[in-house]
Amino acid sequence: MPELPELEVVKEVLQRRVAGPRIAQVNCSGKGGPIVARDLVGAGFREGLQGATIAAIQRRGKFLIFGLEPAPRWLVVNPKLTGRLQLARPGDKKAGPLHITLHLDGEPQELRYFDQKRMGQLYLTGDLNKVPTFDQLGPEALEVNQEAFRQRLRRFRGEIKGVLCREQFLAGIGNAYADEILWLARIHPYRKSTSLAAAEVEALHQALRSTLLESIDKVRQAMGEAIHLKPRDFFAVHMRGGEACPRCGTRISDIQARQRITNFCRSCQPGGLIRGM
Repeated sequence: MPELPELEVVKEVLQRRVAGPRIAQVNCSGKGGPIVARDLVGAGFREGLQGATIAAIQRRGKFLIFGLEPAPRWLVVNPKLTGRLQLARPGDKKAGPLHITLHLDGEPQELRYFDQKRMGQLYLTGDLNKVPTFDQLGPEALEVNQEAFRQRLRRFRGEIKGVLCREQFLAGIGNAYADEILWLARIHPYRKSTSLAAAEVEALHQALRSTLLESIDKVRQAMGEAIHLKPRDFFAVHMRGGEACPRCGTRISDIQARQRITNFCRSCQPGGLIRGM
């Protein structure tokens, strides 16, 4: 699933490349369109987009928001697990199963949405709070200072990785970057949030900022303007189960539970007894 670092870079590229042009035409595939595209304004998804101008692109949590003119109207992209966007010229090879294509005026280019499992959605809306879960988002992960982080953590109980992944706690962090943050902070992912000492909470907040900020820079360098890519070869532990921990050399654990894969180092991140590797 694309998370804050990838989507922040995608937003930057889209702001440079597609803010300003008019949407001349919208194509929805017969198979994926009705599932992926959601019209919340009652004008029809295709009809509500054609002729609109893309004024600006923003990111909120794991949503991309295209501000449209005439306002107020937005195209909101929630890519979920396998959704991606692709900037292409007509005739370019498709990066995946294509569902929505926006044909833009000016320099010949298309903005494509493809999704291997058709789990993501694109919403055309006149009210952002009508987009499912949007009004439940917590503050942006990089906009919370240490004291606010500590205060918010008191309100969310459970295993610390699960807390980090909750959009109501902080917006933008998912399964992959939670693993990376906890590894940097040397905190076991299945520790209860209430068990963390003050120094550990401080280390966790510092690790969160360092991981996200450094990852944005690495993704920016690796992705360039190929926004359909999801570069993660710089990860320390996530999806590296069985490999050596880059810090201590211990084999990285790989736990599949709670509908997610969790990777961590048992030596660097001591904690609860978890069966399996």
